[in-house]
Amino acid sequence: MIYVIVGMMNITLFFLTFAPPILILAYIIRADKFSEPIAAIVKVFLLGVFITGFAGYFNALLIPEGSDRHYLAGLTEESLKYMVLLFYVRKQNYFDEPMDAIVYGVLVSLGFATLENYEYVTRFIEHGQDVAILRAFSAIPLHAMCGVIMGFYFGMANFYKGGNNYAKALLIPICIHGSYNFVAGYSFHLTTIFILVLFFHAKRLHYKFVMLQQNKNREAQLKV
Repeated sequence: MIYVIVGMMNITLFFLTFAPPILILAYIIRADKFSEPIAAIVKVFLLGVFITGFAGYFNALLIPEGSDRHYLAGLTEESLKYMVLLFYVRKQNYFDEPMDAIVYGVLVSLGFATLENYEYVTRFIEHGQDVAILRAFSAIPLHAMCGVIMGFYFGMANFYKGGNNYAKALLIPICIHGSYNFVAGYSFHLTTIFILVLFFHAKRLHYKFVMLQQNKNREAQLKV
């Protein structure tokens, strides 16, 4: 499989296509103070890849060719990611602290984004390098940040208080993703501002769980 992929693109294009999601994933995984099992990381990432096919099917139904309703892709794609967290990840023994929700939220999101990125780059292979660079600073971070936001509220709901946090974990990423798709169709500059604002918001939410883990580490050290 890897030889088929490489055969369709040169090394530079291969790197531009796959490096951005992998680098973001590496950052999120390394920021987790309590490492996740490698098998779980691979499995959830591949589940993100797997649901891409379902997203393509449902998007084709909701967004006919030539339609301007691209914002509806946020509904199908974020709902499918959410289902992986709700019906699979949440039931696993390794899902045992709030930061896990962000880690696995980003894993499923970037598994999805990696295959989607490959499909876009190869579909427009004559402009593949430009497409890959543009998506490295737009669509790929969007998926990752939606994963952080989904994971934050999912973690809050699962480990602290449910309430409307489960609903927020689904609805906020849907609205963000849909808004991004809508804005991206009209203005590059507005899209850039949108991504920057979203970055700082997602970073703030991620930092809350980072601090929570650090406090747990301090408590554990004091007990020892």
